[in-house]
Amino acid sequence: MAKRKIIKIDEDKCNGCALCIPNCPEGALKVIDGKVRLISDLFCDGLGACIGYCPEGAITIEEREAEPYDERKVMENIVKQGKNTIKAHLEHLKEHNETRYLNEAIKFLKEKNIKIQLEDDRMEHSHFGSCPGAAIRDFRGKEDKKADSSGSIGQKSELRQWPVQLNLLPPNAPFFQGSDLLIAADCVPFANPNFHNKLLKGKALAIGCPKLDDVEAYKEKIKSIIEMNDINTITTAIMEVPCCHALYSAVEEALDESGKRITLKKIVVGIDGNI
Repeated sequence: MAKRKIIKIDEDKCNGCALCIPNCPEGALKVIDGKVRLISDLFCDGLGACIGYCPEGAITIEEREAEPYDERKVMENIVKQGKNTIKAHLEHLKEHNETRYLNEAIKFLKEKNIKIQLEDDRMEHSHFGSCPGAAIRDFRGKEDKKADSSGSIGQKSELRQWPVQLNLLPPNAPFFQGSDLLIAADCVPFANPNFHNKLLKGKALAIGCPKLDDVEAYKEKIKSIIEMNDINTITTAIMEVPCCHALYSAVEEALDESGKRITLKKIVVGIDGNI
């Protein structure tokens, strides 16, 4: 089991008042033997909607090994509680930028022919934070645009998503699931003329600069991406300059700490652009 954030209940502080339970639409909490209990890791999304409703401060968030959260099982439980509960759950996911879970929930509702109206129906474009430029875009499956406005044929972009910068990427973005992941140093696309068709094609992308940014923060973000998704392969593309090798080390450490076995490949690009 992978580590993830999940709620923790202090039994000594909990008085069994159950005020937290209505504020957990996922159905993860129940009163058992006079205390509120987390009945299943599968139902807890770790976002802590229940915390603010505990008068005793008995609920906190911890990171531990836990069964993966299962959005479909949660939705099977939520639809029984009516449309207001469904809407509260969707808004909860949206507010926390949980795009992957939100899309899974929407897909489930469509399958069951249940219509829920939210303030913004373009949920697949939910923002990460408040920056419109960081809004998630998934380009997979979109029709290729091979001609520019003048009608001439140009080189095709192989970019499959937005954003791409590691600091802006939510670890559970839908384009990471089942992907081949390319983690590239910022300078690689500028140095290598074949970056799109040789390195990027068919891959989800994350970019960063190990010299100018916080490498430790990068490592933690990469670790979260690996833990929260089924990644097929990881390719790290770095420049030949010494400072760039810190990015590969961060990927290597993140993969090791995740406990997962994933093929990791390193590509070094020279300042002249050659691999």
